[in-house]
Amino acid sequence: MNRAELLYNCTLCPRECGVDRTKEKGFCGESADIRIARYGRHMWEEPPISGSRGAGTVFFCGCSLKCVYCQNSEISQFGKGYVINVSELADIFLELQDKGVHNIDLVTPTHFVPQILDALDMVKGRLTIPVIYNCGGYEKTDTIKMLKGYVDIFMPDIKYYDSVVSARLSKAGDYFEKAVRAVRLMADIAGKPVTDDNGIMKSGVIVRHLVLPNHRKDSIRLIEKLGENFSPDEILISLMNQFTPTKRCELYNEINRRTTTFEYNSVLKAVSACGFDGFMQDRRSAKEEYIPQFFNDKKVTITQND
Repeated sequence: MNRAELLYNCTLCPRECGVDRTKEKGFCGESADIRIARYGRHMWEEPPISGSRGAGTVFFCGCSLKCVYCQNSEISQFGKGYVINVSELADIFLELQDKGVHNIDLVTPTHFVPQILDALDMVKGRLTIPVIYNCGGYEKTDTIKMLKGYVDIFMPDIKYYDSVVSARLSKAGDYFEKAVRAVRLMADIAGKPVTDDNGIMKSGVIVRHLVLPNHRKDSIRLIEKLGENFSPDEILISLMNQFTPTKRCELYNEINRRTTTFEYNSVLKAVSACGFDGFMQDRRSAKEEYIPQFFNDKKVTITQND
Protein backbone atom coordinates (compact mmCIF):
# COMPACT_ATOMS: atom_id res chain seq x y z
CA MET A 1 0.00 0.00 0.00
CA ASN A 2 1.12 3.55 -0.76
CA ARG A 3 1.62 5.15 2.67
CA ALA A 4 -0.47 8.16 1.65
CA GLU A 5 -3.47 5.86 1.39
CA LEU A 6 -3.35 5.41 5.17
CA LEU A 7 -4.65 8.96 5.46
CA TYR A 8 -7.79 8.29 3.40
CA ASN A 9 -9.37 6.38 6.29
CA CYS A 10 -7.08 7.28 9.16
CA THR A 11 -6.58 4.72 11.90
CA LEU A 12 -2.99 5.60 12.81
CA CYS A 13 -3.79 6.20 16.50
CA PRO A 14 -6.09 4.33 18.93
CA ARG A 15 -8.91 6.82 18.22
CA GLU A 16 -9.32 5.19 14.78
CA CYS A 17 -11.48 8.12 13.72
CA GLY A 18 -11.56 6.88 10.11
CA VAL A 19 -11.49 10.40 8.70
CA ASP A 20 -10.27 11.03 5.16
CA ARG A 21 -7.58 13.51 6.13
CA THR A 22 -7.08 14.58 2.53
CA LYS A 23 -10.51 16.22 2.84
CA GLU A 24 -10.93 17.11 6.52
CA LYS A 25 -9.16 17.04 9.87
CA GLY A 26 -9.02 13.95 12.05
CA PHE A 27 -9.47 13.69 15.81
CA CYS A 28 -5.85 14.83 16.08
CA GLY A 29 -6.86 18.16 14.56
CA GLU A 30 -4.69 17.69 11.48
CA SER A 31 -5.28 17.10 7.78
CA ALA A 32 -2.91 15.29 5.41
CA ASP A 33 -0.66 18.37 5.33
CA ILE A 34 2.41 18.11 7.55
CA ARG A 35 2.38 20.92 10.09
CA ILE A 36 5.18 21.82 12.48
CA ALA A 37 5.65 24.76 14.85
CA ARG A 38 9.37 24.65 15.57
CA TYR A 39 12.56 22.81 14.74
CA GLY A 40 16.09 23.27 15.99
CA ARG A 41 18.63 22.41 18.65
CA HIS A 42 16.97 21.40 21.93
CA MET A 43 19.02 21.21 25.14
CA TRP A 44 16.26 20.24 27.60
CA GLU A 45 15.82 16.54 26.89
CA GLU A 46 17.36 13.81 29.09
CA PRO A 47 21.21 13.93 29.37
CA PRO A 48 21.91 11.05 26.93
CA ILE A 49 19.55 12.66 24.40
CA SER A 50 20.57 16.33 24.53
CA GLY A 51 24.19 15.68 25.51
CA SER A 52 26.52 18.61 24.79
CA ARG A 53 25.26 19.43 21.28
CA GLY A 54 21.50 19.09 21.74
CA ALA A 55 18.75 17.04 20.18
CA GLY A 56 17.57 17.97 16.70
CA THR A 57 13.96 18.47 17.63
CA VAL A 58 10.98 18.81 15.28
CA PHE A 59 7.72 19.80 17.00
CA PHE A 60 4.71 18.49 15.06
CA CYS A 61 1.27 20.07 15.41
CA GLY A 62 -1.86 18.26 16.57
CA CYS A 63 -2.23 15.34 18.97
CA SER A 64 -4.35 12.25 19.52
CA LEU A 65 -4.68 13.11 23.22
CA LYS A 66 -6.61 16.00 24.74
CA CYS A 67 -4.68 16.55 27.95
CA VAL A 68 -6.24 19.39 29.93
CA TYR A 69 -2.83 20.39 31.33
CA CYS A 70 -0.83 20.26 28.07
CA GLN A 71 1.96 22.84 28.15
CA ASN A 72 2.20 22.74 24.35
CA SER A 73 -1.55 23.15 23.81
CA GLU A 74 -1.12 26.07 21.41
CA ILE A 75 0.25 23.58 18.86
CA SER A 76 -1.30 20.32 20.07
CA GLN A 77 -4.89 21.57 20.32
CA PHE A 78 -5.22 25.19 19.21
CA GLY A 79 -3.79 25.24 15.70
CA LYS A 80 -0.52 27.14 15.88
CA GLY A 81 2.05 26.08 13.29
CA TYR A 82 2.73 26.05 9.56
CA VAL A 83 2.62 23.63 6.64
CA ILE A 84 5.67 21.95 5.10
CA ASN A 85 5.93 19.17 2.54
CA VAL A 86 7.78 15.85 2.71
CA SER A 87 10.79 17.18 0.84
CA GLU A 88 11.08 20.12 3.23
CA LEU A 89 10.88 17.76 6.20
CA ALA A 90 13.70 15.67 4.75
CA ASP A 91 15.76 18.84 4.30
CA ILE A 92 15.11 19.77 7.94
CA PHE A 93 16.52 16.41 9.07
CA LEU A 94 19.72 17.02 7.11
CA GLU A 95 19.94 20.66 8.23
CA LEU A 96 19.73 19.59 11.87
CA GLN A 97 22.37 16.92 11.32
CA ASP A 98 24.65 19.54 9.75
CA LYS A 99 24.30 21.62 12.92
CA GLY A 100 25.95 18.77 14.83
CA VAL A 101 22.99 17.61 16.94
CA HIS A 102 23.13 14.13 18.43
CA ASN A 103 19.84 12.88 16.95
CA ILE A 104 16.58 13.70 15.17
CA ASP A 105 13.90 14.10 17.85
CA LEU A 106 10.37 13.75 16.44
CA VAL A 107 7.91 15.22 18.97
CA THR A 108 4.23 14.12 18.78
CA PRO A 109 4.74 12.41 15.40
CA THR A 110 2.05 9.70 15.44
CA HIS A 111 -0.50 11.21 13.06
CA PHE A 112 2.23 12.07 10.53
CA VAL A 113 4.00 8.69 10.48
CA PRO A 114 3.39 7.99 6.75
CA GLN A 115 4.86 11.34 5.72
CA ILE A 116 7.76 11.04 8.19
CA LEU A 117 8.71 7.64 6.81
CA ASP A 118 8.62 9.05 3.28
CA ALA A 119 10.95 11.85 4.39
CA LEU A 120 13.32 9.39 6.06
CA ASP A 121 13.38 7.34 2.87
CA MET A 122 14.49 10.47 1.00
CA VAL A 123 17.55 10.91 3.26
CA LYS A 124 18.47 7.23 3.58
CA GLY A 125 22.23 6.86 3.45
CA ARG A 126 22.77 10.54 4.27
CA LEU A 127 21.14 10.74 7.70
CA THR A 128 23.56 8.95 10.03
CA ILE A 129 22.36 10.03 13.50
CA PRO A 130 19.69 8.19 15.55
CA VAL A 131 16.00 8.96 15.05
CA ILE A 132 13.80 9.37 18.14
CA TYR A 133 10.06 8.76 18.32
CA ASN A 134 9.00 11.11 21.13
CA CYS A 135 5.30 10.48 21.77
CA GLY A 136 2.48 10.65 24.30
CA GLY A 137 2.31 6.87 24.72
CA TYR A 138 -1.18 6.51 23.28
CA GLU A 139 -0.16 4.38 20.30
CA LYS A 140 -1.35 1.55 18.08
CA THR A 141 0.97 -1.41 17.71
CA ASP A 142 0.24 -1.50 13.95
CA THR A 143 1.66 2.01 13.65
CA ILE A 144 4.68 1.20 15.83
CA LYS A 145 5.46 -1.80 13.62
CA MET A 146 5.84 0.59 10.69
CA LEU A 147 8.76 2.26 12.47
CA LYS A 148 11.04 -0.79 12.54
CA GLY A 149 14.19 0.02 10.62
CA TYR A 150 13.51 3.77 10.85
CA VAL A 151 13.44 4.63 14.57
CA ASP A 152 16.34 3.91 16.90
CA ILE A 153 15.09 5.38 20.18
CA PHE A 154 11.57 5.49 21.56
CA MET A 155 10.57 8.04 24.23
CA PRO A 156 6.93 7.44 25.16
CA ASP A 157 5.46 9.63 27.88
CA ILE A 158 3.35 7.15 29.85
CA LYS A 159 0.84 9.24 31.76
CA TYR A 160 -1.68 7.11 33.70
CA TYR A 161 -2.66 3.69 34.96
CA ASP A 162 -6.22 4.40 36.11
CA SER A 163 -8.74 4.53 33.25
CA VAL A 164 -10.99 6.98 35.11
CA VAL A 165 -8.11 9.42 35.46
CA SER A 166 -7.02 9.06 31.82
CA ALA A 167 -10.60 9.56 30.64
CA ARG A 168 -11.05 12.72 32.73
CA LEU A 169 -7.71 14.36 31.97
CA SER A 170 -6.98 13.14 28.42
CA LYS A 171 -10.28 11.77 27.08
CA ALA A 172 -8.69 8.33 26.72
CA GLY A 173 -10.20 5.71 29.00
CA ASP A 174 -8.23 2.93 27.31
CA TYR A 175 -4.94 4.78 27.71
CA PHE A 176 -2.85 2.35 29.77
CA GLU A 177 -3.84 -0.82 27.93
CA LYS A 178 -2.83 0.79 24.63
CA ALA A 179 0.34 2.33 26.06
CA VAL A 180 1.77 -0.76 27.74
CA ARG A 181 1.30 -2.84 24.57
CA ALA A 182 2.98 -0.14 22.52
CA VAL A 183 5.96 0.11 24.89
CA ARG A 184 6.36 -3.66 24.82
CA LEU A 185 6.69 -3.50 21.05
CA MET A 186 8.99 -0.48 21.22
CA ALA A 187 11.34 -2.39 23.53
CA ASP A 188 11.28 -5.39 21.22
CA ILE A 189 12.14 -3.20 18.21
CA ALA A 190 14.79 -0.98 19.80
CA GLY A 191 16.36 -3.52 22.15
CA LYS A 192 18.00 -2.75 25.46
CA PRO A 193 19.37 0.78 25.90
CA VAL A 194 22.77 1.37 24.27
CA THR A 195 24.97 4.45 24.70
CA ASP A 196 28.26 5.41 23.08
CA ASP A 197 31.55 6.15 24.87
CA ASN A 198 30.34 9.68 25.60
CA GLY A 199 27.10 8.53 27.21
CA ILE A 200 24.94 9.54 24.23
CA MET A 201 22.07 7.16 23.57
CA LYS A 202 22.19 5.24 20.30
CA SER A 203 19.17 2.97 20.73
CA GLY A 204 16.62 1.79 23.28
CA VAL A 205 13.57 3.02 25.16
CA ILE A 206 13.18 5.80 27.72
CA VAL A 207 9.77 5.78 29.39
CA ARG A 208 8.90 9.21 30.69
CA HIS A 209 6.37 9.82 33.42
CA LEU A 210 5.18 13.19 34.69
CA VAL A 211 4.07 13.05 38.33
CA LEU A 212 0.77 14.92 38.62
CA PRO A 213 -0.43 16.61 41.83
CA ASN A 214 -2.84 14.49 43.87
CA HIS A 215 -2.12 11.43 41.67
CA ARG A 216 0.96 9.89 43.28
CA LYS A 217 -0.86 6.62 44.00
CA ASP A 218 -1.75 6.27 40.33
CA SER A 219 1.87 7.04 39.43
CA ILE A 220 3.14 4.42 41.86
CA ARG A 221 0.73 1.83 40.47
CA LEU A 222 1.84 2.68 36.94
CA ILE A 223 5.51 2.17 37.85
CA GLU A 224 4.67 -1.12 39.55
CA LYS A 225 2.84 -2.31 36.42
CA LEU A 226 5.86 -1.39 34.31
CA GLY A 227 7.92 -3.44 36.75
CA GLU A 228 5.63 -6.41 36.12
CA ASN A 229 5.93 -6.06 32.35
CA PHE A 230 9.60 -5.12 31.87
CA SER A 231 12.89 -6.23 33.36
CA PRO A 232 15.03 -3.40 34.79
CA ASP A 233 17.53 -3.58 31.91
CA GLU A 234 14.90 -3.35 29.14
CA ILE A 235 13.88 0.29 29.60
CA LEU A 236 15.04 3.46 31.31
CA ILE A 237 12.67 5.59 33.38
CA SER A 238 12.67 9.38 33.30
CA LEU A 239 10.62 10.67 36.21
CA MET A 240 9.55 14.23 35.54
CA ASN A 241 8.77 16.94 38.09
CA GLN A 242 7.98 19.79 35.69
CA PHE A 243 4.20 19.99 36.07
CA THR A 244 3.08 23.60 35.75
CA PRO A 245 -0.67 24.32 36.01
CA THR A 246 -2.13 25.97 32.94
CA LYS A 247 -5.16 28.26 32.83
CA ARG A 248 -7.41 25.29 31.98
CA CYS A 249 -6.35 23.54 35.22
CA GLU A 250 -8.56 25.99 37.12
CA LEU A 251 -11.44 23.74 36.02
CA TYR A 252 -9.71 20.66 37.48
CA ASN A 253 -9.02 21.49 41.11
CA GLU A 254 -7.10 18.30 41.80
CA ILE A 255 -4.28 19.35 39.46
CA ASN A 256 -4.44 23.12 39.89
CA ARG A 257 -1.11 23.33 41.73
CA ARG A 258 2.46 22.13 41.39
CA THR A 259 3.52 18.63 42.38
CA THR A 260 5.02 18.51 45.87
CA THR A 261 8.43 17.12 46.76
CA PHE A 262 6.72 14.43 48.85
CA GLU A 263 4.60 13.31 45.90
CA TYR A 264 7.55 13.18 43.55
CA ASN A 265 9.84 11.37 46.01
CA SER A 266 7.13 8.79 46.72
CA VAL A 267 7.05 7.83 43.07
CA LEU A 268 10.85 7.95 42.85
CA LYS A 269 10.98 5.32 45.60
CA ALA A 270 8.71 3.09 43.52
CA VAL A 271 11.07 3.42 40.56
CA SER A 272 13.97 2.40 42.77
CA ALA A 273 12.02 -0.49 44.29
CA CYS A 274 11.36 -1.89 40.80
CA GLY A 275 15.07 -1.73 40.03
CA PHE A 276 14.77 0.69 37.11
CA ASP A 277 17.62 2.97 36.16
CA GLY A 278 17.04 6.36 34.61
CA PHE A 279 16.74 10.03 35.40
CA MET A 280 15.17 12.29 38.00
CA GLN A 281 14.24 15.90 37.40
CA ASP A 282 14.95 18.91 39.58
CA ARG A 283 11.85 20.68 40.92
CA ARG A 284 13.21 23.95 39.49
CA SER A 285 12.35 22.66 36.00
CA ALA A 286 8.66 23.33 36.70
CA LYS A 287 8.69 26.76 35.11
CA GLU A 288 6.77 28.22 32.20
CA GLU A 289 10.04 29.61 30.78
CA TYR A 290 11.03 26.05 29.84
CA ILE A 291 8.12 25.84 27.39
CA PRO A 292 9.54 26.37 23.87
CA GLN A 293 8.45 29.27 21.69
CA PHE A 294 6.35 28.12 18.74
CA PHE A 295 5.82 29.78 15.38
CA ASN A 296 3.26 30.23 12.61
CA ASP A 297 5.87 31.09 9.99
CA LYS A 298 8.72 28.99 8.65
CA LYS A 299 10.87 32.07 7.97
CA VAL A 300 10.61 33.13 11.62
CA THR A 301 11.56 29.62 12.72
CA ILE A 302 14.68 29.69 10.56
CA THR A 303 15.83 33.01 12.05
CA GLN A 304 15.46 31.53 15.55
CA ASN A 305 17.70 28.54 14.77
CA ASP A 306 21.41 28.76 15.53
